[in-house]
Amino acid sequence: MSPDAFLALLVYAFVTSITPGPNNFMLLASGVNFGFVRTIPHMLGIGIGFLVLLLAVGFGLGAVLTAFPALHTGLKIAGGVYLLYLAWKIAMSRSLGGKGEAKAQPMRFIDAAAFQWVNPKAWVMAITAMAVYTNPDRPFLSVLLISFAFAVVNLPSVSTWAGFGTALRGFLSDPVRLKWFNIAMGVLLAATLWPMLR
Repeated sequence: MSPDAFLALLVYAFVTSITPGPNNFMLLASGVNFGFVRTIPHMLGIGIGFLVLLLAVGFGLGAVLTAFPALHTGLKIAGGVYLLYLAWKIAMSRSLGGKGEAKAQPMRFIDAAAFQWVNPKAWVMAITAMAVYTNPDRPFLSVLLISFAFAVVNLPSVSTWAGFGTALRGFLSDPVRLKWFNIAMGVLLAATLWPMLR
């Protein structure tokens, strides 16, 4: 891969990683409700989960989904249902999760990693990156370079959303503001399904 192509890949990875989507809306809400430190496993889960998804798509899973459209449709439906469930949970959250609060908990590492497999935006990002930036002459190396590019930009991008949420904690410590913030985040998360439904 030429330096220009790799730079274009880094820009694509950055733009798709930092723009609004299911992961970033959940991280913003988690930063508000649980703080930055308690959101770190969620951020790391997104990074590792997406890296594994990228490698799987690059090494053949994308071709399997193209060959079996029913499998792809089933994955979209499962992802949509789970996304609506997460949107409902966020919208119904009513208190900032303190350290002593046992009921509300941030998303765990394994849950965030697994979510990438049903996240419609993650699939679009992975399939597009592999289709556009893979070099047919060196497929193995180019899949690794694409995965590396996303790994480099992912954590800083998702950290920005969690950090912004953490910065809003003081303002949203008012229960009424927090209630409407969480409802708005739930609605925005559910709205990320719109491109998939069109």
